[in-house]
Amino acid sequence: MIRDTSHQDTVLNAPPAQRYKRRLLWAGAAIALAGASVLLLAAWRGNEHSVSAARLRIAAVSRGTLLRDAAVNGRVVAAVSPTLYATTPATVTLKASAGDTVKKGDVLAVLESADLSDALKREQSSYAQLEAEVARQHILARKQKLLARREADTAEIERLSAQRVLERYQAVANDGIIAKIDFQKAKDALNSAEIRARHAEQAAALEGDNVALELTTKVQQLERQRLTLANAQRRVDELTVRAPVDGFIGTLSVANRSVVQANAALMTLVDLSKLEVELEVPETYVADIGLGMRGEITAGAIQAVGTLSALSPEVVKNQVLARLRFNGAQPTGLRQNQRVSARLLIDEKPGVLLLPRGPFVEADGGRFVYLVRDGVAVRTAVKLGATSVAAVEIAGGLRLGDQVVIAGSEAFDNAARVTIHQ
Repeated sequence: MIRDTSHQDTVLNAPPAQRYKRRLLWAGAAIALAGASVLLLAAWRGNEHSVSAARLRIAAVSRGTLLRDAAVNGRVVAAVSPTLYATTPATVTLKASAGDTVKKGDVLAVLESADLSDALKREQSSYAQLEAEVARQHILARKQKLLARREADTAEIERLSAQRVLERYQAVANDGIIAKIDFQKAKDALNSAEIRARHAEQAAALEGDNVALELTTKVQQLERQRLTLANAQRRVDELTVRAPVDGFIGTLSVANRSVVQANAALMTLVDLSKLEVELEVPETYVADIGLGMRGEITAGAIQAVGTLSALSPEVVKNQVLARLRFNGAQPTGLRQNQRVSARLLIDEKPGVLLLPRGPFVEADGGRFVYLVRDGVAVRTAVKLGATSVAAVEIAGGLRLGDQVVIAGSEAFDNAARVTIHQ
């Protein structure tokens, strides 16, 4: 039985040339392995940190349209919400309660002021007195005109009489019937009568002008008193506080039968038929927004579009109040003081390089980002442009398609290179 062929095997020695080639192959492999180890060690030493990719958010640079916008909060307010004030110190009698629905012209409160009531009565008495004086002046004017006309007519009659006497004397003067001195006296009498008649006519005209001026003065005094009376009547009418618009009583600032001073707030009336959105805009956006700007309003399931209609000139607690007016029909279901969110559309820039917005915008003032290449994040200088709520414009430093760490880079501790492992 033959167990194996080992007793037949013979060990042969390799030729010298083949042994030399084998040694060269082993030496080359060892050198390559050592070089790779050196390169890996250098790369490992060049990366100061190693961070898991699960902790990072990486996005690619894309090209698109940047909509510059501002996300702000606000509340629904009445576009018309007048506050009613007391016009004078008075006692208030309320005719409505908070929450009551009222119509325009309804009596809401009555103010009691004895001073204004007495002042109105005095003005009414003065007006009646001036009315009587104007009527009397009309009578006096007609009387004075009649007297002046009578004087003028009498002087004219005397002139005509003197003229007839002179004509009779002239008829017989050539016959020597009358003395020459009587003839001269008749001529003088005619001249005197003509002068008196002329003066009487002028005096009548002046008297007419005088009485007309006096009558005009009295009429103007009456008109001035009428305006004073109307003002007093208006102030008394304002003691009855009426609703200027349809709506409901929002708040009462005074109690019933209380005494208030002039210009004291009485109540606030709210008109819910016209609503607007009052926005609290951070002052950092104030330089970019303006009247007429479009805005999108969100209140739960309600979506609406509006136009910026008012902007406060002052900054309060780092915020500026603005008013957004609804475009078209007012959405249904809105309530007074309801909280809403709004998006103001500031600008539109088409065809720019974009990155989704993330914490990298605020880190280092937006001057550096971490560019990812072959599993290594390299700190790279970048220039950012306009920003929106969702994206930021890349003005320089990156190219289309570059992969950038947009969130989680705070773990890099500002290292120049960071290894990203799975």
